[in-house]
Parts: sequence; structure tokens; C-alpha cells
Amino acid sequence: MAFAATLDTGSAGMEDFATLLDATLGADTGFAGSVVTGRVIRVDDEFAIVDVGLKSEGRVLLKEFAAPGQKAEVKPGDLIDLFVERYEDKDGAIVLSREKARREEAWTNLEKSYTAQVRVNGVIFGRVKGGFTVDLGGAVAFLPGSQVDIRPVRDVGPLMGSPQPFQILKMDRARGNIVVSRRAVLEETRAEQRAELVQGLKEGMILDGVVKNITDYGAFVDLGGVDGLLHVTDIAWRRINHPSEALTIGQPVRVQVIRFNSETQRISLGMKQLMSDPWEGVAVKYPVGAKFSGRVTNITDYGAFVELEPGVEGLVHVSEMSWTKKNVHPGKIVASSQEVEVMILDVDEPKRRISLGLKQAQGNPWEVFMDAHPPGSIVEGEIRNITEFGLFIGITADIDGMVHMSDLSWDQAGEAAMADYQKGQVVKAKVLDVDVEKERISLGIKQLASDPAAEVLDKVRKGDVVTCVVTKIESNGIEVKVDDVLTGFIRRAELARDRDAQRPDKFAVGEKVDAKVTAVDRAARRLALTIKGKEVEEEREAMKEFGSVDSGASLGDILGAAIRRRNLSTEE
Repeated sequence: MAFAATLDTGSAGMEDFATLLDATLGADTGFAGSVVTGRVIRVDDEFAIVDVGLKSEGRVLLKEFAAPGQKAEVKPGDLIDLFVERYEDKDGAIVLSREKARREEAWTNLEKSYTAQVRVNGVIFGRVKGGFTVDLGGAVAFLPGSQVDIRPVRDVGPLMGSPQPFQILKMDRARGNIVVSRRAVLEETRAEQRAELVQGLKEGMILDGVVKNITDYGAFVDLGGVDGLLHVTDIAWRRINHPSEALTIGQPVRVQVIRFNSETQRISLGMKQLMSDPWEGVAVKYPVGAKFSGRVTNITDYGAFVELEPGVEGLVHVSEMSWTKKNVHPGKIVASSQEVEVMILDVDEPKRRISLGLKQAQGNPWEVFMDAHPPGSIVEGEIRNITEFGLFIGITADIDGMVHMSDLSWDQAGEAAMADYQKGQVVKAKVLDVDVEKERISLGIKQLASDPAAEVLDKVRKGDVVTCVVTKIESNGIEVKVDDVLTGFIRRAELARDRDAQRPDKFAVGEKVDAKVTAVDRAARRLALTIKGKEVEEEREAMKEFGSVDSGASLGDILGAAIRRRNLSTEE
């Protein structure tokens, strides 16, 4: 063989061998780093063996023939482009790369698309810090998280593995960096859809959208290129305190265009308009005076809102919440979500207002008390409060009755009688009056015993002369007792006929005096008396009986005769 012969020629033979090799393959192979076309000879478990027309065959990993997440599709006889990494490895085989060949081809095509600002197709196949990796037909690009979608995407799973368009934002072949954006493609498509949608938008249209953002006052709905505001009051007929109670970001919704301003392109949307109005015929469903059960949905300083059915609420004003708890915040009477029974007080269907009463559904405790304890009944309770005008006695858990100071004792004055009572003391009392309208119960303690002065009051009449005992000396008159039970008062001007004798200090406590009754106050159990009137009356009678000054008798003679006669009648 010529090849063997050259080996025996020593150094000269080596030079001939190099010459022969150069003649066969060329002095410079030029294959490393280039792309060649080869034919698949066979496929084993891990590699595809490829003939690229060189002195030896090359091997290519099977995984390089498969797209991310897919099975390799290669068979003997297939012609494929390969990148020559090294002409020979340690085993003498040619190291080939299908992936690098695809990458070189892809880079060339991508640079053309980048220059022309043309979209490219790719597949999201991996997740990295700050974003995702995208296969652009062999070249791997970086997709920042902010460029995935127009709005934040919580789950990218549905987007991975499916071909979709991207916009190349940046390319650096030397460093092998490509940055792409899916958001730019969506925004461009969105702008086209927006222009088309706005052009045909009319009030009353029903559209499908996706909740894009939620605020305190409503939700913004993406209608496919244009956003509309769904106000919280237009989400549902029922009360919604915050849109998040009914909506979530990303939720598909069907809405109606309520208002559309073509100049500002502001769109107001509604969901409840697509539902039947629960307020239709509400006056028939909820007649005044009827009782219904409802749920407390909202509590304010002025009352509580009660939901009678979804979308229909009524207000229980604070004044209609309790018969007994006055000036109390509604939150201390009812709680949110509490089931309560209410009475319909008023219905204004056009204004969508229903007035409810909570206390009316529970019965008036004053009416209940009056039915069980009519005037004249005896009750027992604890003194809950003592004021300057009387006692408040607890007669039920929520109701107090009042004993006025004048109804504490028949004999003692009000202030003196109140000194005998203490807060917390349990006492009995008689029901004097129940005023349901004014929510008042009048009680009396002294009425538990009979009035000791009643008999005297029944006997005494105006004009009677009674014997009194002085009990108190005052500057304007004297206080007296009649039969030790009935109080009377003689004013200073009524103490004597003569002005000089009208002095209270001339009387002494315990002294007995005769006086004439001028007035009887049965309610106050008091008499108005006069000594002066009695003396004048006696003088008139004496003059009538014994003569007058005109008949020749002196005043001294007349009075002397009257006095002597009175003394004689007394002695007899």
C-alpha cells in the first residue's frame, strides 16, 4: 500500500504523508465553527450518527432534535444542518451540534426581524430569576416578568409550551443576549381592538370583560382594549360595602354600558342592570304593619340597615330600635349579620326606601306593664336613683317608675321624707298612673296607707271656724294643725283685725287659736285660715244682735254685751 510505504521512509516519508493528507482533505480543513449539511445514518438510545462527508462520522445528542418539552423526531436518511464544534475529539469523532446550527440560523433570521421590527414566534419553556426563557426557533431569549402581559399575571402555567408572538426589544449577538416582550404585542393588538370597540360603542350594549383592578369605589373592567368603570353601587342590587365582596381580579364578567362619553372615552358599566329589579312591587310584598325577619347589613350612628331579601334593605332609625335604651349607639343594640324581626313602618317605592321598626316588633313594655299592673296595683322594686324631686324604682329589667317626693309621706314634707330612703333599697309602692304615650309610670308610697287627714277633710267646709294648734312661726304668717292631722296656714294680714296686732311673733308654738276656714285644698291637704275674718264676722254678728252705733249704743257697749253673753254660754 502506498500509505504503508511512506511510513518506512523515515522523516522524508512523514513529509510525504502530510502532503498526501493535504491533497485528500486540504491543508486547512476550515470545518470547525461552520455549518454543514449531513445525512443521518443511524439512531441509537442517546445519539444520532451523521455523515457530513468528512473522514469520520459525527454524533449529535438526540435531545438537540426536540423542542422544549417534546420528543425528538429524527430518523435515518434525514438531511439536517449541523454546527461543527471540533473537527476531531479524543476518540477521533467529529463533534457536531444541531442546537448551535439552529441557533446560528435563528440568530440570522432574528436579526432581520429585529431590524424590520417584525414580530417573531416563540415558546415560553422555563422560569429564571426576574422572568422566563423563550425558545425563538433555536435561540434562547429572556422575557422579563413585567413584559409577560398588560396586567400582572399570577399563573403563567397556561402560557408555557404554546407558540405565541413576541416583540424583540434588544439583541446582542456577541454576548448572546436577546430580550423579548409579549406585552408589546398585546398592547399593539389592544390599541387596534380599542379603536374598533370605541367606534361601535353605544349605551345599553352588553359586553363581556375581565376585572382588571379593584378600588374602594368600584372595579375597572377590561372590555378588550378599553377599560370601563363598574361602580360599587352598580355591581348588585344588594348593599356591597367593598367591591372585593363580589369580585376578584381576573374574574370574567358580563356588563352593560350605562354611560359613554365619546370625548373623554369614559365608560360607566353596570352588572345589576342585567338582573331583575327586586324593588318592583316591593310595597305589595312588604305592607305597612307587617312583621318580617331580616339580616343586619350595616350599622351607622343614625341606625341600622336590615336586608329583607337580596337587594332590598330598610333602615331602622335609632329612635325605632328600643323602647327603653335612649341615646345609645345602634351598635350596642344590634350586631352586623344578626337576624332580627322588624315591622314595616313606611314604604316609598319610587325612592327605594323602607322604614323599619325594631321595637315595634317586640311590643310596647309600657302597654305590657299597664295590662299586668293597672292603677291601684302594688309593685315592689329597688331604688335605682334618687333625684331632687323623687325616687326612681326599678319595676322591670328596663322600666323605672317614679315616686314624687310629695307621694312619700302623709305627714312629712318631701325633703324630710326622702332622707329615709337610700339607693339600692327595696320598697313597695302603689301604681298611681301609667302614661303609655309619654312612657311614664307614677308610683306612690304614702298611698299604701290611708290618708289620716281624709276624715277631717270630709268634715271641714269653707266658712267653718276651727280650733288650731300653732306648729311653726314664720315671718309671713303662722302654720297650724287642725285635729293634729290637717295643716293650715294663716297669713300675716289675716292674724288680726287691727294692723298693729298682725304680728306672727305674738303667737307661740303649741298655742291654740280659733280661725275661720277660707279655702280647702283637698289635693294638697291644706287649709287657708283667717283670724281677722273670724273677728270681723263676730263683730258683725254682735252689732246685728245688740244694736248699732246709729241706735245710740257705743261700740264698747255692743262688744261688751257680746262678750258677756259668750262667757255666760261658756259657763253654762
